[in-house]
Amino acid sequence: MLEAKNVSITYGKRPAVINVSLHVSPGDMTAIVGANGAGKSSLLRALNGAIQPSSGEILLDDKPLSFFSRRAIGRRIAVVTQEALLAFPVSVLSYVLGGRYAWSTSGAWGWESERDLEIAFEVLQQTELENFGARLMNELSGGERQRAVLARALATEAGILLLDEPTANLDLAHQASMLQLVRAHCDQRGAAAVIVTHDINLAAEFANHVVLLKSGHMIAAGTPREVLTEELLSEVLAIKVLVDAHPLSGAPRITPAHEVRR
Repeated sequence: MLEAKNVSITYGKRPAVINVSLHVSPGDMTAIVGANGAGKSSLLRALNGAIQPSSGEILLDDKPLSFFSRRAIGRRIAVVTQEALLAFPVSVLSYVLGGRYAWSTSGAWGWESERDLEIAFEVLQQTELENFGARLMNELSGGERQRAVLARALATEAGILLLDEPTANLDLAHQASMLQLVRAHCDQRGAAAVIVTHDINLAAEFANHVVLLKSGHMIAAGTPREVLTEELLSEVLAIKVLVDAHPLSGAPRITPAHEVRR
């Protein structure tokens, strides 16, 4: 469905991603994990066509991403950024309806159909924002705004979700519920999700595929049990960790092993 083949990304002379390959299929939930500056967000932006690789290629349905118009990409790939930046006040409902714009043929405000409204209200309910439709986006808390960004992405009905720190600004309860929603979207609708996250335990719990990046290089890729080991995580994160099994799910559970000096 979506594939990066030997992708490298540079900013000037500085390499951000170096010869990384990644394949995302329907039903996959892939977590990209690494320290700050590892190249995670750069890789995610390349997967959406927001930046062009300096070498390698991105394929969507076995065709180069450059083959598609931005509208066509918008119908197939939805992006959740860390926080919505809005130049003017807009209601939550209008913002979420903006996710339907790629399907519009009118190209003007007031274009939404009954189906568009039905989908918008459905995703607002899924993201626990059903009572926020009339609120302005700039009046929301950071966590509420982040849920609205996810609702807009879900409203696109895109088969691929690219999420950059989707649980940023969310409390513990909403972190789990948002990723459960994305996981269900993959399981029940055959969607695929690629998630950049610093929360390794959430990645272990919800993703079925994990990619470890360090200084632009892919260090390891595989299932959470294969990749989230003490040795690999210590190498990638430059900190000693302890890994055991979560008592309920059995997924890897990662604990930083800090030395306490007294």
